[in-house]
Amino acid sequence: MNRHSKAAEDAKPARGQFISPALRSRGFLPEHDPLIGFSSNSEFAGLDEVGRDLPSLLQDAGFRAYARSLDIPLWPESRVAADDVPQLRLYYVRVGFLASAYINQVGQEPSRVLPANLALPLCRACKLLNRPPILSYDGYALYNWKRFNKDGPIALGNIDTVQNFVHLYDEHWFILVHVEIEAIAARILDAIVTVQAALDANEPGPIDDAVRNIAGAVNEQVRVLRRIPEKMDPALYYNTFRPYIRFFENVEYEAEVAGGHVAAGSAARLRINFRGETGAQSSIMPLLVAFMKIPHRPSMLTNHLIDMRNYMPAEHRALIAAVEAMPSIRSMANKQSYNAVLDAMAEFRSVHYGWAQEYINRRTDDPRGTGGTPYMQWLNQLIDETLAFKVE
Repeated sequence: MNRHSKAAEDAKPARGQFISPALRSRGFLPEHDPLIGFSSNSEFAGLDEVGRDLPSLLQDAGFRAYARSLDIPLWPESRVAADDVPQLRLYYVRVGFLASAYINQVGQEPSRVLPANLALPLCRACKLLNRPPILSYDGYALYNWKRFNKDGPIALGNIDTVQNFVHLYDEHWFILVHVEIEAIAARILDAIVTVQAALDANEPGPIDDAVRNIAGAVNEQVRVLRRIPEKMDPALYYNTFRPYIRFFENVEYEAEVAGGHVAAGSAARLRINFRGETGAQSSIMPLLVAFMKIPHRPSMLTNHLIDMRNYMPAEHRALIAAVEAMPSIRSMANKQSYNAVLDAMAEFRSVHYGWAQEYINRRTDDPRGTGGTPYMQWLNQLIDETLAFKVE
């Protein structure tokens, strides 16, 4: 295994061992809480100060000139061992926020050029993490939280963000709701391990309890998702921080980019498009679709969802592929339990649809979400096809 794939943890696990103990206890969140800063003697410590100041810096029309003046050390290609990954993720969060802030600064026309001093660090980090060079859901949510009480739960009330675009707590809340939802996914992954063990042993007895546990976990995620309006104002979301997580359209990176990664050699300029941060880059629903074997109709939507996997951490992509290879349990599970999972998934998507309508669709004629796709029509399709797959 080369050092890049090692850093990305992209190996294919053995059958029955594709869900690690960390995933079973933490869901799709990192095995250990994310770093909140570099050590004071680190060459990257200055990024922490820039990150803390970013919401204030973005209030100034001169932010882009300031950003172009930054001297950001490149992450060394040799620093990709397992112990380096938490720092590399923090580096990606800091430079990813800077790049999206530069391109989509609120109050300014979107920039069509990402300068080399931002593009090169971002592309280097993303190359080592085996992902496209743009801030995605992993950097915005999965690696962007801390606990107040280290022994307490990863849940609202005990978590906060590490990096933000704006001072408003509304943005913190938006991110943190997703963090708790991701933590709850540990129960889903643990149940899938139980199912796999039952299949391997040819003893289907535990499958019903596992499927009921999955339905319960998804319903708990729905409960958390419903809390969005408690501390997030629709107008503030739409006007203040949503613009920063939009897709990059026709953006010129002042770096040589090949296959979504920076390549060695002299800089070249080309215009590229990358998907913005979106909940479609979360691994939870794709995992459930793979486990339940829901046959979504091939369309631009399903092509989009497949493309969204490219923005997920490599180990999550491998996990979804492994679950897709599992046999169907549709004929083995209790009908009510199986249908309860589908009902819960449809309810989650319905709540998401309602928030998309309230927070975005009623405020714009642009049918595209932050990922650059016509989300309203597609969300309805997903709901309908999920419910249509219920066992009669």
